[in-house]
Amino acid sequence: MMRMFVPGRMFFTKGVGRHKEKLASFELGLRDAGIAPYNLVRVSSIFPPRCRVIGRKQGLKMLQPGQIVFVVLADNATNEPNRLVASSVGVAIPADKDQFGYLSEHHSYGETDTIAGDYAEDLAAIMLATTLGIDVDQKLRWVERKEIWKLDGRIVRTTHMTQSAIGDKNGEWTTTISAAVLLPE
Repeated sequence: MMRMFVPGRMFFTKGVGRHKEKLASFELGLRDAGIAPYNLVRVSSIFPPRCRVIGRKQGLKMLQPGQIVFVVLADNATNEPNRLVASSVGVAIPADKDQFGYLSEHHSYGETDTIAGDYAEDLAAIMLATTLGIDVDQKLRWVERKEIWKLDGRIVRTTHMTQSAIGDKNGEWTTTISAAVLLPE
């Protein structure tokens, strides 16, 4: 019974919505990401032990409209013309499949997909590294820390899902969505 509350699969998705109303912009972002017809429950940032990352298409096939779905969700919005907004979800997966990993959310302004994504990925890796007892030198750049952790061998994979968008030129709301959708086995 308790196992049904520990997700066994996860997929990433992202989207953008634009509308004169902020809430409608958010809804359109969820639609673009493919997760609007579900009752989304935001959860904190644990990547479950033995969880498998699957593709978006495969994951969406496993869902039914109205279903309660757990997500780690990053969203950001602006109604400022031409303002760059980004949302990103990062993940750090440990080499030991029985160990949990971390997911992170990042929301920013003025950052490209690469910058926002690297930040989210780094944040998830830092949380996992400190849990595993790996030294985290904050003075090093992300690429340098990533190389050290790869050599250490306890963090097997890091990645991110990032969506950025430029604010609508006429001042309509622009919303970015990035999500990790957690599914039962």
